[in-house]
Amino acid sequence: MITKFILYSTLNCHLCENAELLLKQTNVEWRAIEIADNDDLLNLYGLKIPVLQNYLSKAELSWPFTQTDVERFCK
Repeated sequence: MITKFILYSTLNCHLCENAELLLKQTNVEWRAIEIADNDDLLNLYGLKIPVLQNYLSKAELSWPFTQTDVERFCK
């Protein structure tokens, strides 16, 4: 099964931790990607994280977002 949503984030980022806690309260299937391990991702998302991305459409939801925002985005 393909994960439908990706959370671009990094360690020791309090906003990323908040986003993960919020996502854990939803029924959304997601996985976190560490941007520090990839120079391209770091350049793309370094100043924007956390960012939730639809894996198939590539649509993105940037922080700040609420649980309601996530549920709407993930429909």
